[in-house]
Parts: sequence; C-alpha cells; structure tokens
Amino acid sequence: MIEVLLFSLAGILLLVGLIGCILPIIPGPSISFIGILVLEATKKVDFSSNFLLTLFVLAAVVTALDYIIPVWGTKRFGGTRSGVIGSTLGLIGGLFFFPPLGIIIGPFIGAVIGEMLQKDDLSKALRSGIGSFIGFLLGTGLKLIVSSVMIYYYFKEVFA
Repeated sequence: MIEVLLFSLAGILLLVGLIGCILPIIPGPSISFIGILVLEATKKVDFSSNFLLTLFVLAAVVTALDYIIPVWGTKRFGGTRSGVIGSTLGLIGGLFFFPPLGIIIGPFIGAVIGEMLQKDDLSKALRSGIGSFIGFLLGTGLKLIVSSVMIYYYFKEVFA
C-alpha cells in the first residue's frame, strides 16, 4: 500500500515538475528531482548516490540558468538594463493577466516597452524583445530536457 502511494506521489511530483518547466512560478526541475527522491524511497528502486547527485546538480544548474539565459538573450540582441527589467516585469504581468500565453508574449512586450522608455528606437526595442523571447525559449527547453530525463527514469523503474 505504501509503495503504491510513493509511486503515485513520485509520478504526481514529476508531472507538476514538467508543468513547472513552462510556468515560471513553479520550480520544475527541482520538483521533478523531489519526485525522483520519493521514487528512491520505495523498495523497488535503488538509484546510486552518484546518479542522484548528478540529477541534483543538473536541476540546480538548469534552475540557475533559467534566470541567466533570458537576461543574456536580451543583452545579446542589444538590450539594456531597462529591457531586462521590462522583460522580467512582462513575464510576471503576462503570467497573471494573460495566462497561459502571457508567459510567452509578456517578456517580449516587456522588453520592448522597457527599451522604448530608455530610447525611442523601435528597431532596437524589437531586437531586445526577440532576444528576451529566445532566452525564455532556451531556458524553458533546458528545464524540459532535465525534467523529461527524470520522467524517463521514473517510467524505466516503475514499469520495467
């Protein structure tokens, strides 16, 4: 009975972690890793310490990169501090006011508005917005990859 409960809880945590890869409020890879730890608590699964440490490091690095990559994308495409701040505010505003697409278009619109407030150059503002959007996609993609790897190991262990 306890085993079934642990398998179910691990599966739910991994699913929430996968959803969290897209929704910025939920730390996706971290929750997925907790799901793996719950799976490890069962009698059927015995992951090595090195494997668990590797997954922990991957989850931590991807979570940290998720905050760095959009800023890098914005700056790489010519954005300034105003564009970065606008992108962050756009992400938060988009999440609350225009779900679910707001998390995609919010950073773009925020970066463009931030750049337009700094300098009245629409071309540069649009490039900054595109950089923010590309950074968001890269960060989300990395989180999805790491959480998907953890889900793979869940299915491998539970249904093997």
